[in-house]
Amino acid sequence: MNTPKPSAISEWADPLVDELERAVVGKRSALKLLLTGILADGHILLEDVPGLAKTLVARSFAQVANLDFARVQFTPDLIPADITGSSVLDLQTRQPIFKPGPLFANLVLGDEINRAPPKTQAALLEAMEERQITIDGITHQLPRPFLVIATQNPIESGGTYPLPEAQLDRFLLKFGLGYPSIDDETEIVLRRANRQTENIDLNEIVTGEQLLQLQAAVESIHVDPSIARYMTSLVHATRSSARTQAGASPRGSLALLKSSRAWAGLAGRDFVTPDDVRTVALPALAHRLIVSPEEWLRGVTADDVVNECLEQVPTPQTIAPT
Repeated sequence: MNTPKPSAISEWADPLVDELERAVVGKRSALKLLLTGILADGHILLEDVPGLAKTLVARSFAQVANLDFARVQFTPDLIPADITGSSVLDLQTRQPIFKPGPLFANLVLGDEINRAPPKTQAALLEAMEERQITIDGITHQLPRPFLVIATQNPIESGGTYPLPEAQLDRFLLKFGLGYPSIDDETEIVLRRANRQTENIDLNEIVTGEQLLQLQAAVESIHVDPSIARYMTSLVHATRSSARTQAGASPRGSLALLKSSRAWAGLAGRDFVTPDDVRTVALPALAHRLIVSPEEWLRGVTADDVVNECLEQVPTPQTIAPT
């Protein structure tokens, strides 16, 4: 597989986001953030109220990248075998055979992931981190690319199981889409009226193989030692903050590295700047923090803590590679 130059990332990105915007109106910045996570080979958690196109975003990306897509509706009665698959008896050979579950897809949408019980959520951990599943002592490799886009509703707590911190930490980015403006919502209504059908047929822009090549190109984007120090300084600031009970782990520093590289690639650069780091800091770090109970009662959020750290940590000078 030939690895393209980082400049190829931006050449593919704009047409891809343009095609996605045919389905998801007025959310270009969120779509770029989604593409950032995917190019960084990371899993994404979309948290927002119902009806804001979270499911549509995942399904639309699977179409434009021609990825094998699976949707899992998480419910309280979902068991691990429902998503991983299981061994069943072949009645002809009398031998057990493995029947893969929906996780054996390129892009898996975990809808309302916080409705699944902890045991099922835990079954997702190995798949997300190791890209493999172990059933009856046998390890099965998942297809590449393998990406999880999960959704959850932040305003409804009945019948839900909060995601454990270890699982939240596996998501590279966490963000929401937000309500559309009145102009964008009017455009949504008009497009639906003119289309005369619920379905939206999107064109393929990249293939799964090309997506893997673009992910490899992200890995070649230069990171100056001063920028790496800036990343780790931000993460350490979340740990030393008086507002947090626990700050981001080293996985948070790596999340900044991966996502800022991808964001730089979207901008057509082969090196990371401090602005790249600052752009991805909130979606990459906020969900990894635990705000202290006292500050939480005062209304302080993890976003507030990350923004405070961004203000306090000195920003290094941008250094382009020679």
